[in-house]
Amino acid sequence: MGQLKKNIITIAYLLAILPVIFLTGCNSDGPVIEQPEKIYYDLAQRRMKANNFFSAIESLQAIESRYPFGRYAEQAQSELIYAYYMNGEDEASHEAAEKFIRLNPRHPNIDYAYFMRGIASYTRDKGMFARVFKSDLSNRDISGAKQAFSELSEFLTRFPQSQYAPYASQRLIYLRNLIAKSELVAADYYLKRKAYVAALRRAKYVIENIPNTSETIRALKITRECYEKLGYFELMDDIQSIIDTNQQ
Repeated sequence: MGQLKKNIITIAYLLAILPVIFLTGCNSDGPVIEQPEKIYYDLAQRRMKANNFFSAIESLQAIESRYPFGRYAEQAQSELIYAYYMNGEDEASHEAAEKFIRLNPRHPNIDYAYFMRGIASYTRDKGMFARVFKSDLSNRDISGAKQAFSELSEFLTRFPQSQYAPYASQRLIYLRNLIAKSELVAADYYLKRKAYVAALRRAKYVIENIPNTSETIRALKITRECYEKLGYFELMDDIQSIIDTNQQ
């Protein structure tokens, strides 16, 4: 799965740089004297092909700082997103994606930046995701998962036909279930301590904000129990009817 993810990210990167390769290779006005900016860019390409992403980042940063309005400036900004990500610098990749979105909102490959922003958030907190089912989550901060969910959701809303949409959709399914499970672990924690209002708040968050997950029925059952303990029997019966309908 890890290799598949890297392959998808690499394909996304190659699709994003195609326009600049095409434009560079199709100059019909005769020989062009290479400028220092292009030398930096070509060096960055060679370094990335060699998987030397640390050095590629240095070359791309040089283009950004020395030629901020040059021919390769936008492309360097885009490729920094990828280079940071492949170098394991998820925070820097996320910041680079944010910067690209802010500076180039009408770029033809802006969907790539939105996609990578969400993926960087997802990968950045992957360690927490891996532990999410193995520990007491009642006090665990899952803001990273929620941020990744929000960013990938925005990407799909803006670019439903993007070539990156299928992969983003897969990550969203995982994140939806993870966030729902985390919220319900906290709800159970409060339920056991008879903090019914707090438990109810967590369960209702799942029902209202993360519907149609593997945890929906569990959230409804916790809600029903909270209403019963709080003496809201009419609401309890309403929830039971919903549970019965969904379990048929």
